[in-house]
Amino acid sequence: MNQTMTAIAVEGGKGPAEALKPVSLTRPIPKPGEILIRVKAAGVNRPDIVQRLGAYPPPPGAPETLGLEVAGEVVNAEGRWQAGDRVCALLGGGGYAEYAVVDARHALPIPEKLDFVQAAGLPETVFTVFANVFEHGALKAGETLMVHGATSGIGVTAIQMAKAAGARVIATARGADKAAEALRLGADLAVDATTEDFAAVAKADGGVDVVLDMVGGDYFAKDLDAIRTGGRIVFIAAQGGGEVALPIFRLMQKRAVVTGSTLRPRDAEEKARLAAAVEARVWPWIAEGKVRPPVDKTFPLAQAAEAHAHLESGRHVGKVVLTVS
Repeated sequence: MNQTMTAIAVEGGKGPAEALKPVSLTRPIPKPGEILIRVKAAGVNRPDIVQRLGAYPPPPGAPETLGLEVAGEVVNAEGRWQAGDRVCALLGGGGYAEYAVVDARHALPIPEKLDFVQAAGLPETVFTVFANVFEHGALKAGETLMVHGATSGIGVTAIQMAKAAGARVIATARGADKAAEALRLGADLAVDATTEDFAAVAKADGGVDVVLDMVGGDYFAKDLDAIRTGGRIVFIAAQGGGEVALPIFRLMQKRAVVTGSTLRPRDAEEKARLAAAVEARVWPWIAEGKVRPPVDKTFPLAQAAEAHAHLESGRHVGKVVLTVS
């Protein structure tokens, strides 16, 4: 096995998509408790773009290079894993490469009938949705979830996981075509947020119990309007603005909870706990075919710049994935 590998780095430390360049780096060596993965595919996510722009540094000890989720083959035996096992894994960084190391507890077996490309799109999105919708948002069967950005990687995963759990889903998207895609993916009701008031639509439908919001900004007031008494609003990003006005009395009247979280900075023990919970709850849904987020487009590793540009364009429906030969 070569001592070097090809990886993707940001030329100059930060910059536009064009700053992503293939470089030769020393192949990582796993420490005790870690596995080395021969990467076959790597998911591309919004946090990668934010890191590329210099606003989302990796946690201490994580590689400086991008990439939060991979699928591939285990190289070394460690813990439950044997060499050759097919796994997908949640990383602190370094997934845009031919090899990646990860805490063995943060890897999961690739479900049968899924290939490496499909599996590479699971960890970051599934872990995020599970932690925020099902743990922080406490979504239960019979309740209604409203998910914004419904055709994003997170959005399509949230739709499918909520439906698998027996919940009703109202999806919002920007454009009639994307709203139609959300319905095709399983949403019960879809709203074109460019022409419709999603809060009015939600209230006419009886209101929602949980909102998964990656927009923030002026969406917050409408979220609060749309939720039922006892509703929960969960933030995972703020693409529309990170500062909002909070009407305290309205919050009190609805007995609402406003929360949110990030996934990457969580410590190793917490990620291991979350991985075990995801395997127990979500992996059976994948095995049953209830959750299988679509892959919008693949790009070879060397074309990471084009993959970022495609994700930033907003034209995608589902996951964007890098392939590694």
